[in-house]
Amino acid sequence: MSLNWKEIDLVLSELHLEGAQIQKIIQSDYNALCFSVYGRDGAQNLLVVIAPGVCRLHTTRRTAPKSEKPLRFSELLKSRICNARIEEAVQLGSDRIIRFRLRRNDERLRLYVRLWSNAANVILTGDEGIVIDAMRRLPKRGEVSGGHYVPEAGQSVPASAAPIQSRPSSASCEFLIRELPGGGSFNEKIDDWYAERGGAFSLEALRAQAVKLFEGGIGRLGAALEHLKEKEKKYFEADRLKEYGEIILATIQNSSGGSEWLETADFFNDGSMIRIKLDPQKRPQDNAAHYFEQYRKAKHGLSRVQREIIECEAKLDHQQAVLNELLLEKNPLKLQKLLKTSRSTKPFRSAGKQRPGIFFKRGEWFLTVGRDAAENDELLRKHVKGNDLWLHTRDFPGSYVFVKARAGKTIPLNILLDAGNLALFYSKGRAYGKGDLFLTHVKYLRRARNGPKGLVIPSQEKNLAIELDEERLRDLETCRIY
Repeated sequence: MSLNWKEIDLVLSELHLEGAQIQKIIQSDYNALCFSVYGRDGAQNLLVVIAPGVCRLHTTRRTAPKSEKPLRFSELLKSRICNARIEEAVQLGSDRIIRFRLRRNDERLRLYVRLWSNAANVILTGDEGIVIDAMRRLPKRGEVSGGHYVPEAGQSVPASAAPIQSRPSSASCEFLIRELPGGGSFNEKIDDWYAERGGAFSLEALRAQAVKLFEGGIGRLGAALEHLKEKEKKYFEADRLKEYGEIILATIQNSSGGSEWLETADFFNDGSMIRIKLDPQKRPQDNAAHYFEQYRKAKHGLSRVQREIIECEAKLDHQQAVLNELLLEKNPLKLQKLLKTSRSTKPFRSAGKQRPGIFFKRGEWFLTVGRDAAENDELLRKHVKGNDLWLHTRDFPGSYVFVKARAGKTIPLNILLDAGNLALFYSKGRAYGKGDLFLTHVKYLRRARNGPKGLVIPSQEKNLAIELDEERLRDLETCRIY
């Protein structure tokens, strides 16, 4: 709940702000301002919050973080009232409007802090009541630049404000100063109470937001990691496929073909009997070749899955570490800023919709690899531009590789070799160690009419002959962006 007028009076009576100098102004949020003032009680941080339900003004021991981007109202205050002296800080009657009379050199200004739960605002005016600007611009109330704001005119007390003890007698029966836990001054109690239980700005509420923000991504990563480990377990059985092929070849002289099963001794396993599934339409050597091909695919799949497991575990550990850091933060203003940064920067590619493909950054050059036909198609449709370079193997199906164009720059040879190695590595031609590539700009690609997803017909293409360079590929792995 917001402060009532009696609590505001008590807060002001403890602050002794008259004569203090405003040294620094930080607006950490659209609803929060922090003034660093120096007066007879030394340095103090004065926090003003105008969020609905938690409107308040009090000193705080917690450091207010700066906003990522300069906010309009705080920049105005820095230019107009930084280094100003506070000549007066008083509540107007019992209306929960605090007036600060300020003087900087020969200029006199007024700063009004209105702590109404559904219409709170901070308004800077000239000495005659002409509005310079407001934290929340409300045209219907005249709380915009050039408007007129003199709340004293609607008070039963004079504009100079009555003493704190002189209030309407009826109000004294309606509001009480809350008994808050903890020690120290009322300002200190208020600061601690709102930090723990102050509605949307409290640590409890902000920590709940942090858990909600991260738990979905952490859950999805956990499920993906479990699925990858199941695939890894299956791929570990790849050696058995190779053994099947060798057993078929070893017994080829005893096989007449046309059978669905081969029953023979398993010389890899103490000579026990084994049954191996065969294709009756194929010759024994073709059945053996089939098992060898499955073995080769499984071995390649195992290395890929193991890389993905490492990546997934790293992302999961990172997300959990960030969440733990948020939950340990004890300053609600800092926690709120960290949450806002986490939402806006989207640090985790696994959370929400993400750009398709695998990404590499070599110096100032960006390379993107589509992992399948769907990603190739989506990259072409939504994520690359006409002058970006496109590479693809000539004689084998595989990934599209794109090199992002840079204005006025020609792609260096080493970047071209990087892209060529990636195109060959992420294709069926990898097993041969070398191959020819199509090379052209995206603007010279035309989608094949009624063709499968991702199929394009290039024009003005050039040929690039590539031999796989294992050292270059290992070096590229260190440049991968996750």
